[in-house]
Amino acid sequence: MAGAGLLMLLDDIAALLDDVALMTKTAAAKSTAAADDVATMTKVAMGKTAGVLGDDLALNAEQVTGVRASRELPVVWAVAKGSLKNKAILVPAALLISAFVPWLITPLLMVGGAFLCFEGVEKILELLHKKPPHAAQDALVDADAAARQGVAPSSVRAARARDVDPVEYERQKVKGAVRTDFILSAEIMAIALGTVASKPIWEQAAVLIAVALAITVFVYGLVAAIVRMDDVGGWLMARSSAAAQALGRGLIGFTPWLMRGLSVVGTAAMFMVGGSLLVHGMAPVEHWVSAVITPMGGVIAMLGTVLVNVAVGAVIGAAVVLCLELWHKLGPRRGVH
Repeated sequence: MAGAGLLMLLDDIAALLDDVALMTKTAAAKSTAAADDVATMTKVAMGKTAGVLGDDLALNAEQVTGVRASRELPVVWAVAKGSLKNKAILVPAALLISAFVPWLITPLLMVGGAFLCFEGVEKILELLHKKPPHAAQDALVDADAAARQGVAPSSVRAARARDVDPVEYERQKVKGAVRTDFILSAEIMAIALGTVASKPIWEQAAVLIAVALAITVFVYGLVAAIVRMDDVGGWLMARSSAAAQALGRGLIGFTPWLMRGLSVVGTAAMFMVGGSLLVHGMAPVEHWVSAVITPMGGVIAMLGTVLVNVAVGAVIGAAVVLCLELWHKLGPRRGVH
């Protein structure tokens, strides 16, 4: 009797273990399927943000232009850490806004777009202000000051024009890059969120986190590679191979042109991205683009849309600059009264 009871107990335990194994297998299959869904949605979200990623790359590479060579990687790392902090704020914020106040996403993106266009107009105005020729003696003085303070000569000149400390100027430059990254990251998070809006909250969070980490590694890894191209060129020139030396000379000669090009592209991207955010929030303009320009198709439609975005961005950016200038000019007078 005791033996029969023991056999029944063992049989129950075996059945229970079978049930556990079956449930574990089912849970594992569901987990694998969910992981596959997250990976697929992440891939789709990354694809939809490709255009913004290109602008993000250009803008961030442009931000480190003119920084002392020995500080390029530390500056890139500082901006990358700031970018990760931005995304640590943006991911939960995007989920909360999507869940409770989804109507707020567009106005916030429009504010960010206006800020990008404002910065773009300021950059153009700086270029339009002709600077006096930089004398050789001044260049030597700037180089000496840069060596003592651990900054780039261009930072010394720019800091003098703004009447600030060169080290503080570079610090502010990093902060500016982080602010710009915040706006671009916000747009990327909004686009990514749009691809998973109908999914459960945990899948939305998983996709946003995956996209945030992937774009940070991708963008700042490429920025770091771009700013160190001259070092790679120097390493190749030290090789014994004539082909390697020629490639090294080519890289060193190409790097300044690439950085200048990225500076131009980065400024243009401010209007393109900022303008697109503004147009998206202006229903009449967006409807006009959809009704008149988009049906043209092909390259014409693409260029037409870009031109509209740039034009709207330039007008809004100039208006913001004008308003701020008036505020600064009229503010002291109000204080006197």
